[in-house]
Formats: sequence, structure tokens, C-alpha cells
Amino acid sequence: MKILVLNSGSSSVKYQLLDMEAKSVLASGLVERIGESMGAVKHKRFPGSSREETFSYEEPIADHAKGLTRVVGLITAPETGVIADVSEIDGIGHRIVHGGESFSAPTLVDAAVIEGIKAQIPLAPLHNPGGLAGIETALRLLPGVPNVAVFDTAFHQTMPPEAYRYAIPKELYTELKIRRYGFHGTSHFYVAKQCAKLLGKPFEQTSCVTVHLGNGCSMAAVKNGKCIDTSMGLTPLAGLVMGTRSGDVDPALHAFLADNKGLTIREIDSILNKRSGLKGMCGHNDMRDIHDRVAEGDHDAELALKVFCRRVTQYIGQYMAVLGGTDAICFTAGIGENDPVVRQLSCASLAAIGAIIDAERNMSAPRGQVTEISTPKSPVKIFILPTNEELEIASQTLEVLANR
Repeated sequence: MKILVLNSGSSSVKYQLLDMEAKSVLASGLVERIGESMGAVKHKRFPGSSREETFSYEEPIADHAKGLTRVVGLITAPETGVIADVSEIDGIGHRIVHGGESFSAPTLVDAAVIEGIKAQIPLAPLHNPGGLAGIETALRLLPGVPNVAVFDTAFHQTMPPEAYRYAIPKELYTELKIRRYGFHGTSHFYVAKQCAKLLGKPFEQTSCVTVHLGNGCSMAAVKNGKCIDTSMGLTPLAGLVMGTRSGDVDPALHAFLADNKGLTIREIDSILNKRSGLKGMCGHNDMRDIHDRVAEGDHDAELALKVFCRRVTQYIGQYMAVLGGTDAICFTAGIGENDPVVRQLSCASLAAIGAIIDAERNMSAPRGQVTEISTPKSPVKIFILPTNEELEIASQTLEVLANR
């Protein structure tokens, strides 16, 4: 079985073609700058293997239809492809950022599902239109191939009302569905399932805290295989400090900046999403650059690192309390998998509540590999556990197709 995974943004299409029997990636790539005067294409066949080949070039790409046409051509052409014909594709899995309250599981795409995704556009105006463009284009270009929508918010739909409701007037929730939704759900679900396997426990009996740290950061509290809390909210701005996003701030900050700086709501929103976080504090949003600056004695970079890690510590502690005990803490994504300093600082004060990091194991852990970094006596296990959102999307797509 071969599954094509598409992640269609407002001006890009990221893709992977996976062989689900071997759990291997046959091809991957990115088409970006769609709609601009000049687009860019990067394609790999057999990535990560001895047969890997990379193809890169620039050309105008007018719209998502042209972009996806290019993807289909790349995976089927003799000089760049890995399959002879699109008939070898058994299904297409689409990453859709926001499913609102309408979608709590991956769903076979039909006209009603498309309308349901459109209805969530007010909640994700920058993301859902791109995902819809990917679906509608795939339906036209590959009419015989079934499409499945996999929602970033779906895993978090098991949160109880006391976790997702905001303390605002009820009519704002009733009319506009203003509540906590959470994101990165596909990653959190994948990591939580892998954690259960590491522990040798059924997923339905596993409780853990999943810590997704990259340019975007979020955390989830998973109890007996279900998400009961998560750090992102109505939008991906809430929660942890991120590369360019502020994470949690005083909600009155908007009024304060409007009154004292004369800024509009849109200008403030742009500041908090694009000019804050690590970048706002020290001028860099790549943690590797921040470590270099810390080594050079840059106090702003040092403070940014400390603020970032303190927020991680706070949320881990909060979620361990909400869970009433947990089996494990799992670090994942670019920073979580590869940055021992961040993991060490984030876990340093957790020993008192049962999570004891082993400094030597942590610092010597191979980057991006599954590794236990807690001490043998730690009641709570601490893992580095690489995520694989594309594989999870493909797996969920396959499951939906098998149950048709």
C-alpha cells in the first residue's frame, strides 16, 4: 500500500509518498512560493537511503493545481520518480490544521467534509484554505484515489470542558466557538502511542506528558490514551515560548499597547506571532544560534534560553499535577529531540515530583534517536522520542480506508 501525504499551506505543498508495508519513504519534497513570480521545487527520491537523489529547480507555479501537478510528475517521471503511474497510489492523506468541534477523527473526504472544513476557516484563516486547495486539487487530478482529512486538532477533542472552556461570557463560546482547541495533535498522538510501546503498556492504560519543542512549541497531557489538556489554545499563539510567538502573556497587553503605543489589534497580533518569543527577546529564533550567543556571553540570549526552559518546566509540572501521576515525559520535535541543554534545564527542578533526569545520559544521547534519559530510579521515565507526523497521517489514512 502506498499513501501520498500532502501538507498544503497558503503558498506551499509539502509531500511524502510512503510504502506502508515497509514503513519507508519513497519520495519527499516541497513546492513553495506558489503564486509568486518564481516558485521553488525540491524533490528527493528514496530519501535517507543509499539511493537518495535530490532534484531542485525554480519555475513559476501559478496555483496549487500547478504545484500538485508538478508533484505528481516528479513521483512518476522515469528520471525523478519512484512509481510508474498514479494508479499505484492507494490513498492521499491531507494534513488539515483546524477541524473545530466538527471533526474528532480522520475522515474520508466527501462533499460534506469539504463544507465542514470550509466552516472552520474563521478559526484558521491562514491554514485551512491551503488544506482545502490541496484536497480539491487532488480530487481533480487523481479522481480515482480516495482522500482522507487528518486534523491537527482532532487528538485534543477528548479534553473535558473544564480544560477547553475559557472563563469568558458563555455566549462567546456558543456563538463563535471560542475555546481551547490545541494543535500539533498528530505529533502528540504519534509520540504518546510510541511511549506506550516503550513502556510495554496498552495505549489505553498509558499516561504521559508529550513535549513538542520546535520553532512552534506545544505540550499535551495524555491520560489513559486520551488528551485531557494541551498548551495551545484558540490559536497556536498560546502556551509555551516559541521561535517567534510569545506564548502566554497577560490578555490586557493588547489594550495596554493600543493605549500606549497607538497600535492596532492587527499590529499587536503580528508582534506577538512574528516578532516575539525567542526572536523578540534576543534577535534569534533558532536555538542553535542562541547557544552560540550564550557561549559568547550574550546576556539577552541567556535570558531567552532561561525563559524558554522555565515555561517548559512550568507546563510539565502543571500537567503532571493534572494527570495525578504520569508514566513518562517525552521530548520530541527539532529542539526536543536534539537539544540536551534545553532538556537538562527544563527537567532540572522536576526531581522533587518524581522525574529525575540523568545528566550524563542526556548529554551523550544520540541526536534524534529514541533514548531514555531518566535515572534508573526515577519514578517517571523521561524519553527522547522522535516524532513522525507524515507516518502518522499515512497510518490514519490507511486505517480509514481499511474501515470503509
